[in-house]
Amino acid sequence: MYSVVIVRVLQSFPEGRTTTNPYLLQLSRSLSPHVEVLGFTWRRALTSRYDVFHVHWPEILLQGRTPVRALARRMLFRLFLMRLRLHRTAVVRTLHNVRSHELSPRHDQRLLKRFDQRTTLWIRLNPFTPVPADALEHTIPHGDYRDWFYDVTSGVAAPGRLLYFGLIRPYKGVDTLVHAFRQLDTGALADPLPTLRIVGAPQSSDLAERLQLTAAGDPRIELVLRHASDAELADAIHSAELVVLPYAEMHNSGAALLALSLDRAVLVPENAVTTALANEVGTDWVLTYTGPLCAAVLADALVRARRPRSAPSPDLSHRRWSVGAAAHVEAYGRAVQSVRSR
Repeated sequence: MYSVVIVRVLQSFPEGRTTTNPYLLQLSRSLSPHVEVLGFTWRRALTSRYDVFHVHWPEILLQGRTPVRALARRMLFRLFLMRLRLHRTAVVRTLHNVRSHELSPRHDQRLLKRFDQRTTLWIRLNPFTPVPADALEHTIPHGDYRDWFYDVTSGVAAPGRLLYFGLIRPYKGVDTLVHAFRQLDTGALADPLPTLRIVGAPQSSDLAERLQLTAAGDPRIELVLRHASDAELADAIHSAELVVLPYAEMHNSGAALLALSLDRAVLVPENAVTTALANEVGTDWVLTYTGPLCAAVLADALVRARRPRSAPSPDLSHRRWSVGAAAHVEAYGRAVQSVRSR
């Protein structure tokens, strides 16, 4: 344990937004008994006193809805880099993905590279995430969502219901899922016939139109293409027999942990990360597949999902937020000590 006392931590996300990722909100709440957590504003970032800046997706700090706003963000970001250097502030970054899924302009990439060079310590959510050579790192597993949905009444799964939920982006393979489901030979499956529900906001109107065209004419497919409230999301997950997350690039998935937190099995592509997750929480809760997603994979997954499980709930004991909060405080201490010792 590190003896450095951390007083203030500036997080990279603002306070008070209903659409803020629950992972970030749970992190903030779990840290509050141990450190003072500040929500992000540019004024606070440039003028307030804090010991650590903890960033999650730094590219978001550069994004603006208009070209003028994007230019203003870049100017603020440059000032912020200067402030971090002059005050010798410890920078901690959580690596949620192997790489950003946002295509940034070249001048933004240069700024992000400079920010990476200012980063003191890297937090990874699993031991398979690469970090820069010789960098300080701390592995802290992604926390669960059981406390977040503690007051939600468990529902009964609709037999045959497949569900995808979450933000719909091209790399998440939702159109592939719809196409595979349409090819499903329902005659080969026992009653009831399977249905598919897609719940989430598409990243673009073009993506929404493409999904609607892919699903058109199949009454077994229901599209709810918008942001869902927590209550709606919990109801959709409880109503599903199996959650399908067919990401083309599956690394860390908050959606998988959310489904598992509500005691629903998930189907995910097989790789080192998902195999480790299955071994951790139970292989009958995390079902994996190899190769492209197709109708045969879906049919086999439904059969596997209906088999008796070895435990009534997945084992998420290593994902408790009390454990994660203590690990974050330790990581902050390491980062501050590293900066002060230079």
